[in-house]
Amino acid sequence: MSPTLKNILRISFLISLLLWLCATDVYSDESQLLSCGSSSYSGLKQQPPRRVLLIPLLSKEPLTTASPRWSEQPARTLAAFYRNRFNADVKQLHDIWSWLDYYQQVEQIMQQQTAFDRVIFISHGGFDGPILTNAVYWHDLQISGNKGKLLQFSEAQPGLKNVLSITYDTEKNPIFSAYMASHWPELAPMKPPEVRHLLKGLEKQLQPLDTACFQRYCSEDSLSTSHGELREARLNLCELTCREPLFEQKTSVEISHKQFFHFTDTLSSLTATDGLIFFGACNPGSEAPEKTLERTETEFLINSPIAGGPHQSYVHLVSATTGRITAGPIGNSSAEDIVNRVILFESGRPQRNLCIVTPATK
Repeated sequence: MSPTLKNILRISFLISLLLWLCATDVYSDESQLLSCGSSSYSGLKQQPPRRVLLIPLLSKEPLTTASPRWSEQPARTLAAFYRNRFNADVKQLHDIWSWLDYYQQVEQIMQQQTAFDRVIFISHGGFDGPILTNAVYWHDLQISGNKGKLLQFSEAQPGLKNVLSITYDTEKNPIFSAYMASHWPELAPMKPPEVRHLLKGLEKQLQPLDTACFQRYCSEDSLSTSHGELREARLNLCELTCREPLFEQKTSVEISHKQFFHFTDTLSSLTATDGLIFFGACNPGSEAPEKTLERTETEFLINSPIAGGPHQSYVHLVSATTGRITAGPIGNSSAEDIVNRVILFESGRPQRNLCIVTPATK
């Protein structure tokens, strides 16, 4: 038997096994089909999918051993399922590491192909949708008089804008100002803590300590009762206190209507009017959690007024914005869960923890 035929048989067997295993994880009462309170399967009037777009998003999770390409395996399984079950034309995006990668590829697709019956994301996710590496999509150095300001906008989830700002006096230290003028584009791939560490190291080289201040707070006599990590922490504090800073760095998170609607516009263009958008990730179907906001925080997208919100969940928000049926799991999901839920949905079987929302659902 050829390797190709073996792979086809193995995938077909896996799909059959998943259908059998997941049949025990359903509600017998069809009225309990959707815990988010949206329409039933019978009300969706879905036609068999003929064109399917799979979008596995690639990202390396810190402190884990998971492959950054983990989402490609469930994408391959679903591609085989749609081809075998519906004889569907399946297209898959590749090497999506940032939202810039996503936009570049989907813009080409929208120019060349008609809309898809299914648009399926497979990724890490949260209450505000799919998550990718936080990548800078805009940055600029602005000089006004003797004030310099570096601004960087980045996003891990479409519509949540992470803002990094670095301000400094251009006349305070000519070497530091010259460094910022020539090296600021190199800071874009770095995380905010890495940027701060780099610039603080440069500041340490260029800006002398106030020796009187340092002796007052960190003389040998004052440090005699401190040992180990406590001594190191006190020395670091004295370094910060007794060296006049050359810059100020701030970070914040804001809701970006422009970025959010840019994303949902692509979904509307990619998905047929009677098609389905599926977010295979953790929590897109979960209700918005109650959250005590800190002064530096903004609301979740689903709790914000965007697109007529607040909304019950992320799939409610996307459905209302795109005018398309939208679905996503409630709670945590594994790669296997994502495959199971899509196959059960396409088989017309009720299941737990899947939220399906029609555009009319609020």
